[in-house]
Amino acid sequence: MINSRLAVAIHIMILIASNPRETVSSEWMAGSVNTNPVVVRRIMGMLRKAGLLTSRAGKTGAALTKDPADITLLDIFRAVEPKEELFAIHEKPNPECAVGKNIQSALDVTFGRAQTAMEQELSSQTLKDVMNHLL
Repeated sequence: MINSRLAVAIHIMILIASNPRETVSSEWMAGSVNTNPVVVRRIMGMLRKAGLLTSRAGKTGAALTKDPADITLLDIFRAVEPKEELFAIHEKPNPECAVGKNIQSALDVTFGRAQTAMEQELSSQTLKDVMNHLL
């Protein structure tokens, strides 16, 4: 199953962007996402570390560091998915097997093209684009 962290991060950022004059707590956001507030805080920490959110210690709430039109979905993806490669080959295939010793090189090009296509699509969409689809 594909990790839902990107979708949750986008959801959190849209909640913050949609309520710029209100303080939205991680508990309130967790209710919208339908997850635990700890999950929300963990993802918000990743977004802060990437420079997409700002907050103050001891104070509830957060704010976007840029306009939603200036934040691409690729920016958010890179903030919450620390691995560089979307696809990976299982570790240590059997080198004595004709398939095992060649599987990585056989899939490298295809997986690389898929990664590039995904990144191009995510870079062409902004947080504002997603917000516009919601309203």
